[in-house]
Amino acid sequence: MQEVSSPISVAIVNDYPVVVEGVAQLLAHDRRLSLVELDTMADPKRSVDLVLFDAFGQRNAHDDLGRLVRNGKYGRLVLYTWNVEPFQVDKAIEAGAHGYVSKAVDAQTLCDALVRVHGGEQVIEPQQVPEEVTTGDWPGRAEGLSARESEVVSLITQGVTNEEIAKTCYLSINSVKSYIRSAYRKMGVERRSQAVLWGVEHGMLPTRQRREV
Repeated sequence: MQEVSSPISVAIVNDYPVVVEGVAQLLAHDRRLSLVELDTMADPKRSVDLVLFDAFGQRNAHDDLGRLVRNGKYGRLVLYTWNVEPFQVDKAIEAGAHGYVSKAVDAQTLCDALVRVHGGEQVIEPQQVPEEVTTGDWPGRAEGLSARESEVVSLITQGVTNEEIAKTCYLSINSVKSYIRSAYRKMGVERRSQAVLWGVEHGMLPTRQRREV
């Protein structure tokens, strides 16, 4: 384990409180990292050594990443995602990300990656994410939705079409439809309008919130 002389300040960014709280739990055990801010639909207010940007449910993840990179308050940025295709990694690095970490890694590997990025490395951990993600948290998990189903329903709740969801999540249109069918069964809905209402009632809309730790 790589040691540090003083704790590395970290802010976690996403649009969903349950997502940032889930990521925070993965980092909380590591004394090398100091969580100072959890932000949803907002850029970190404080200057920090690292921003960990979770791409769950983000319609314009690379645009958001670029905006964070251009903000001089933040030292280095790491993208945390399950989209691990090589062209996606290249696109993120070109946008200015200093690290690209798959959600397939365990908590220790994630923490080690953040420490290495802070130390000046460009860290890429592109492990292929299994169908059933178990780390972290996401809206609708308590109701039985898988992470992939949750992201699709979150985008539906935001008014995104199936074709746009496929582009955003880098899935085939058939995969999107399959996730929708399985999610609808678990949600007990049949129509898109019902799914949107269910999503609103179960925290599927982005929420602006800032929590300083």
